[in-house]
Amino acid sequence: MKVYVVGKGAVGTYLGELLRGIGNDVSYAPRDLAAVEPVDADMALVTVKAFDTASAIETLRRALKDPAATTIVTPQNGVGNEELLAAAFGADNVVAAALTVPVDVDASGAGFAAKGGGIAFAPVGSTSAHNWLLAAFGTTGLPTTAVADYRSLKWSKLALNVVANAACAILDVLPERLVREDAVFALEIRAIREVRATMKALGIAAIDLPRYPVRALLGVASLPTPVARALLASRIAGARGQKPPSLLVDLRSAKHRTEVEVLNGAVARAAREAGVQAPVNAAYARILSDIAHMPQLWAKYRERPAALVSEVRSK
Repeated sequence: MKVYVVGKGAVGTYLGELLRGIGNDVSYAPRDLAAVEPVDADMALVTVKAFDTASAIETLRRALKDPAATTIVTPQNGVGNEELLAAAFGADNVVAAALTVPVDVDASGAGFAAKGGGIAFAPVGSTSAHNWLLAAFGTTGLPTTAVADYRSLKWSKLALNVVANAACAILDVLPERLVREDAVFALEIRAIREVRATMKALGIAAIDLPRYPVRALLGVASLPTPVARALLASRIAGARGQKPPSLLVDLRSAKHRTEVEVLNGAVARAAREAGVQAPVNAAYARILSDIAHMPQLWAKYRERPAALVSEVRSK
């Protein structure tokens, strides 16, 4: 099988080299669009950050000799990427994916993974099973799952991605510190509740993902705040306490862009359209976008939980 990977970061190299390891022909798109050459590909993996999806589409338009013969797989965070790719290449050619394996990069820049987790797939267009995808990834030893509704898949992954993410980035702290800040962690619980309420309003069912019981997370968040805090704090600290979350990595990279608009921002927009209130997610998205575009604003919030709580409550 010929595989073309757009995005040579941690996730792209991790999945690409897994597939290469079982005998597939894997190539990576160059960063420079002018250097892109036409290729034959059975599968294209889009593993760029969400803010680069439009650029990935231009790369694929130039690279794929026969787009109709290529299945485009999107293990990206957030919601909205699949719709952009479907508009460009047709829904039947796009398969949503959610990777729950913690992935990082080594000194050489190649992606490597911690133990646990897996990958789940859901077609965006045709409801026919993509058994060959399950077989291709399953042969690598990576646990694979098929999901019928791609919106359930992506929103359930989003529910995981919003936990201890935006607030950590705004405050420039790790999750282990965040869970010890009672007032801020209460905001985290409210943010999760807003995701749950928005999904319910949209008619999107939560599903469990490999390694992560998403339905239990949303259920616990609906309990009284002191109970939810007691149940969630230790689990979050144990699972990701020392690891900088993705939005904090975005800010520290000083690229002036983050994925908050496809995470908390997407919740806020969908909630507004559905007539649901999501003030915490809206505030997180606004504050983090402002910091990304004007880094000098970060000083107002860095390691100052009271400033974040005050700002959210004032809106």
